[in-house]
Amino acid sequence: MSVGSLLLASAGLTPALANDFVFVNKQGDITPFCGKDPVRVALIDGYGGNSWRKTAFAEIQDEAAKCPNITDVTYADAGGDAQAYNAAINGFVAQGYEVIVTFTDFGDAAIPAYRAATQAGVTMVPYFSNLGGKLGVDYIANPYEDAFAAGKIFGEWVGKTIGKGKTVFLGGLPGSASSVTFLNGYKEGLKGYPAVELLDDNFIVTNWNPADAQKAVAGLIAKYPQIDAVASDYGVTSLAAVKAFEAAGVKVPAMAFVATNNEYSCKYLDAKAAGHAWRQLALSGTTADVRFALRAAMSARAGVKNPEPRALVAFPFANSEENLDPKCDPKMPPDADLASSLPIDKLKKLFAQ
Repeated sequence: MSVGSLLLASAGLTPALANDFVFVNKQGDITPFCGKDPVRVALIDGYGGNSWRKTAFAEIQDEAAKCPNITDVTYADAGGDAQAYNAAINGFVAQGYEVIVTFTDFGDAAIPAYRAATQAGVTMVPYFSNLGGKLGVDYIANPYEDAFAAGKIFGEWVGKTIGKGKTVFLGGLPGSASSVTFLNGYKEGLKGYPAVELLDDNFIVTNWNPADAQKAVAGLIAKYPQIDAVASDYGVTSLAAVKAFEAAGVKVPAMAFVATNNEYSCKYLDAKAAGHAWRQLALSGTTADVRFALRAAMSARAGVKNPEPRALVAFPFANSEENLDPKCDPKMPPDADLASSLPIDKLKKLFAQ
């Protein structure tokens, strides 16, 4: 059995996706790629400012610390401005930074800036979304979250967990490509469970906003007398869904979601202690994606093959069917991701600042 099959089996899932991806908590060693020449690394976010982005920067700093020749890790936040994002890339190129890692906030629209940096000799690695550019021309590597694979895992889990019933999928902004991909994976996972009905062939728009999500789910509760499982592509959305069911006085259905948060985990554990927990599968740990990006960059510079696949999937952080409870720390921020690959002492120090 392959490593991928073993991981899926341990999560109570069908090993249908083996070798296609790697769970983000199963990481390689960067040290064979370090080299000896001094390297400066820049991390650019299109939109930063939340705990996830703060943790991701700490993760790349932690990973870079394993290479003595990485002399500097610098951060830039474009504040949601695509022009500022491109300007930051151009600025680090002008300063002679050897490695630039960017979160793919602006998708393919940023490819010209990536291409210019690559042509200037920079090791350019955009990460998180699967881009439409050309490897080796527009960027050196592009590790990405495999939304289809994660969606399929959720579909299989929901089918196996409820056996028979009705389900919905909560996505983000109208027409969001990532939500569409996630939903398609969910549909694929449900194919083996014909007794599970997807109530809406499209994803439910939530704008990845808790207020909008709670309102949307309240509408679903009013429209459908039976909802046995809810899947979503964002933990904040899932938390809002839980609150909507509670507010309506309706039993919380089985929940499957990616990118958990501390508030959700603590709420779940409180519910479990009170004897009314719901069934759930939470995949998390995506702040570690940036480590894959840095390893891809350093391996390319060293000319040493990196065996890690491009496709990444958040790992099973909580699974009620496997008696796997999430971690909760009331002293941490509500949106902190305790599935981070940072050692817990470093994570606590990060949020104590």
